[in-house]
Amino acid sequence: MLRLLCRRSNTALETCNRLSTRLICNSAFSLSEHKISIDTSGLQRPQPHSHGDVLGKEPETEMAKHIKSIIRFRGGPISLAEYMSEVLTNPQAGYYINRDVFGTQGDFITSPEISQLFGEMIGIWCLTVWQQLGSPSKMRLVELGPGRGTLMADLLRGAAPFKPFMSGLDIHLVEVSKFLRLQQWEKLQCQGAQKITAGSTEIQQWGTSMPSAVQVHWHRSLDEVPDDLPTIYIAHEFLDALPVHQFQKTERGWCERLVDIASDDSPLHFRLVLAPGPTPASELLVDRRLDALPFDQKAVMKGLEVSPQAMATAGQLGRRVSASAGAALLIDYGRNRPYPASLQAIRQHKFCGLLEQPGRADLSAHVDFSAIRPFRPFQACEF
Repeated sequence: MLRLLCRRSNTALETCNRLSTRLICNSAFSLSEHKISIDTSGLQRPQPHSHGDVLGKEPETEMAKHIKSIIRFRGGPISLAEYMSEVLTNPQAGYYINRDVFGTQGDFITSPEISQLFGEMIGIWCLTVWQQLGSPSKMRLVELGPGRGTLMADLLRGAAPFKPFMSGLDIHLVEVSKFLRLQQWEKLQCQGAQKITAGSTEIQQWGTSMPSAVQVHWHRSLDEVPDDLPTIYIAHEFLDALPVHQFQKTERGWCERLVDIASDDSPLHFRLVLAPGPTPASELLVDRRLDALPFDQKAVMKGLEVSPQAMATAGQLGRRVSASAGAALLIDYGRNRPYPASLQAIRQHKFCGLLEQPGRADLSAHVDFSAIRPFRPFQACEF
């Protein structure tokens, strides 16, 4: 009560500084008067009051609040894969959802943004595959995670002189971000009628790329793309953004690394912990991945990173190519053996802490191409 009153006015502070009280003690043996003095000098310098961020911690992002609510609702930590999925593609606050993350003003630059030659060379590869397939009169071209649409725009411009190829082409873009769909629409110079809404902006769901008169369709997942025609699939720096699980070898066996809420004295809002026992992911993924490795390789492994979504995507592409003819080109950072822990965060073209300010940095894991090679007809080329 004294602290509250002293905050209300300077007059109250002066009164508190002079405050004293008299306590009358009455007992069966004596009646005495005691004077008690109260030191209230500290009341003149109250501690700053915070309505949000804890003093000493980094700013709490909207994504951090969201992930905390998930952890509290679950009653315990979540997997790195779920953390990565929420941070990157949460419909409201995901990293890719509402912003332009590419280029010098963003957090990273991809090959198509550096030179148009990249997209044009992939266009030449597509023409070669089309010819190898017997030059079908109709063919689909599907890109997974097309970014700004720069690669596809360069590809179509480079292939424009080849009329038989272009006349039967149908473009399908797999993109979860409405913001990036708008950028792709503009980059491909599309026109059309069917629309979806992203905030106050209307975005086309399909349209015609006017320079080439090619139909362009958008989808949230590969499952939505038809598979009844010969198809070429392109995924450039797509697999590296798919969620990964991480496992650490301990005396108790392989334990999954999880994300939990950090203690109050930590500068971060989250921390990495080891699962106290088996998790569904460790039961399902660890033995399956290790069984596919040479004995000498798995004998020395202390950590293991697995992306079940990358494996599932490769399997789905393999089945589609086998069933309807076509090819798939997957371009990414990686190697032909597992990583112990490659997941990293990038903000403003620099590496930063993996759990720092979630939602404000890109999360990317190197691709274990040996994990997707068993899904034929894929072959990995390492450069």
